[in-house]
Amino acid sequence: MSEPHRFPVRVFWEDTDAAGIVYYANYLRFLERGRSDLVRGAGIGQAALLDRDGVMFPVRRCEIDYLQPARLDDEIEVRTRINKIGGASMDMDQDIHRGEEALVRAKIRLACVGRDGKPRRLPANVRAALSDLISPSLERS
Repeated sequence: MSEPHRFPVRVFWEDTDAAGIVYYANYLRFLERGRSDLVRGAGIGQAALLDRDGVMFPVRRCEIDYLQPARLDDEIEVRTRINKIGGASMDMDQDIHRGEEALVRAKIRLACVGRDGKPRRLPANVRAALSDLISPSLERS
């Protein structure tokens, strides 16, 4: 995947504080939507994955830098790249942009766990579907 996966988001009132600036924790929701859309686009239904294979992908680690604020009514975009798929984890870079201006940069590690919360190897079908999306370059857009 040479280009990052792109997911557009409009900032609504519910996303902001009293000053009309996106509340910092809401960026995590935007990032989650971007990741979920990438996985869905790869043909992986997360509810079906839990029902069929008994696995899910919680965030294990999140490192986030807030560079500029987004504001009410902004059109922003979540850009997601898969950098590495391990035995029971995935590493992603995610950025949130307003146009070409970077607002947020995040490094995310997802764990693959069973219903009991214990690590599980990624199912072969998930690994195959997502392997095609691994970014050949670690450069940030």
